[in-house]
Amino acid sequence: MTRVRGFLTPLLLAVLTGWGAAGCGLGSTGPVPAGVPASGFQGKRDGTSVRLYFVGREGVQAVSRPAATTPDPQAALDLLVRGPDEAERARGLTTEVTADEDRLAAKAAEGAVELRLAESVATMQGLGGLGLTQIICTVANADVPGGRRSTEVDVRVHEPGIDDPWIVRCDAAGSVVPRRS
Repeated sequence: MTRVRGFLTPLLLAVLTGWGAAGCGLGSTGPVPAGVPASGFQGKRDGTSVRLYFVGREGVQAVSRPAATTPDPQAALDLLVRGPDEAERARGLTTEVTADEDRLAAKAAEGAVELRLAESVATMQGLGGLGLTQIICTVANADVPGGRRSTEVDVRVHEPGIDDPWIVRCDAAGSVVPRRS
């Protein structure tokens, strides 16, 4: 009996190790596509394009449009409110930002954008989380004094009835994140 156990233990260990290695998720198929890479503007503004954010199949996506100079935050916001152009719509891009320019005002400050909303986010008709992301990332990528990268621009969101603005940034993937202290 001892001889059988002495033989079975290493055999059982070898079989279990083989099954574990075979089931670890490494296959012979090579890389498998898992979706589009993260999109977002990561460099300095170069004065030759405007960066707008629209909604696509994978969420909010950045697009560049040619421009003589990078527009200020309000001009970029006005372009966003007009929605995707024909080529962008053909690529399946849409918007959650309605064509009501009076609800939104953006002004550049040193290294920041002051974004003023005419009503609170909770009561804004038709503005969901993706729409707010579109707005914040678009104004963060506009021409802002101070020479900061777009990911370092503070967007101070002012809502009526709230004394202090909430401060967010647009990260390199085109997501809104709270500013780290």
